[in-house]
Amino acid sequence: MKSPLAPLPPTAAYLHIPFCRRRCYYCDFAVSVVGDQQRGETSRAIAQYVEVLCQEIRATPNLGLPLQTVFFGGGTPSLLSVAQLQQILAVLEDHFGFAAAVEISMEMDPGTFARSHLQGYLAAGVNRVSLGVQAFQQELLAACGRTHTPEDIETAVALLRQEGVQNLSLDLIAGLPHQTMVDWQESLERAIALQPTHISVYDLTVEPVTAFGRWYQPGVAPLPTEEATAEMYRTAQRYLTAAGYTHYEISNYAKPGFQCRHNRVYWENQSYYGFGMGAASYTQLQRFTRPRKRAEYFEWVNQLQQAAGQIDCPPTTPEECWLDTLMLGLRLAEGLALTDLTAQFGQAKVDQLLQSLASFSQCGWVQFQEAPTGKRICLTDPEGFLFSNVVLTHLFNVSSG
Repeated sequence: MKSPLAPLPPTAAYLHIPFCRRRCYYCDFAVSVVGDQQRGETSRAIAQYVEVLCQEIRATPNLGLPLQTVFFGGGTPSLLSVAQLQQILAVLEDHFGFAAAVEISMEMDPGTFARSHLQGYLAAGVNRVSLGVQAFQQELLAACGRTHTPEDIETAVALLRQEGVQNLSLDLIAGLPHQTMVDWQESLERAIALQPTHISVYDLTVEPVTAFGRWYQPGVAPLPTEEATAEMYRTAQRYLTAAGYTHYEISNYAKPGFQCRHNRVYWENQSYYGFGMGAASYTQLQRFTRPRKRAEYFEWVNQLQQAAGQIDCPPTTPEECWLDTLMLGLRLAEGLALTDLTAQFGQAKVDQLLQSLASFSQCGWVQFQEAPTGKRICLTDPEGFLFSNVVLTHLFNVSSG
């Protein structure tokens, strides 16, 4: 296989803000619990973290292009004070520069911000909000350790609308303990009624290190069966596409013009900066994940400064690039262009891919589409998306075999 071309220098930056009031029972992210009363204005831990995060940004080499997208994830970024968010954005812009139409996304949880916070975030440059809704039933929110209520969701969306937020995404989770199809349909209907421009629909993943991992086995009551969660996926596809949302990625739906530009960077296997505890980056064909614990992350940033921003990790191999491109690109509705794959990885590799996917094409999970730029290969919606893990596992086994 020919060596793939290195992606262009990064134009995207992810910043991990790890602080939460409590840890949700399904969460295995790198987070620090600060309790119900603490936030950026009062928490010494948050203030210290922001300082170290800014040190990491300054110590990271600028690879030459201004940022087109910035994404604050967590954790709960809406626990930051306005001044802390302004500080981080100022350091980012000073060090890398912002494009004129930069997309600045911020994850927020209902009940964690007041109007004054929101006004400050928007004035600082935030122009896209992702609201962690998860469910609209109080018993389900409590069952997964969320601190907000359905009323908090309505209040948060009304506040966002009053302050002029147009680019609004809502997150929902299917497959929660005790969740029924009636619950799921109600959550979809209530989410649609709030008229966000983007909706993300995730299947619950039971990770071993979480509370859910200690309490439950996947597919065993009170968790819905695999058949039930598959039907929830199909139901979401029917409801959301009927409401005018384009199913542009396995877990994501958008109104025209409101796809998440930042997340498309990942799915298109482009390079990006990552900053903060547990954050991943992909620059100059090097993938690297930072330490997940705060003390270790602080020490790593100290070493980064001493090393003049150089990270010592091996570059991805051509085979890894190939598998990453397939795994990420097939998540998108438009899939992958065969001409692009051939140019980057060679005809032999593409021929092997087509042969490997023949059986999935016959069963209706994979399809070939004609486009102005040539033939594209993609998963079908919803069945191909639903069984994407089967398809991708097969491709990995073929490549490694």
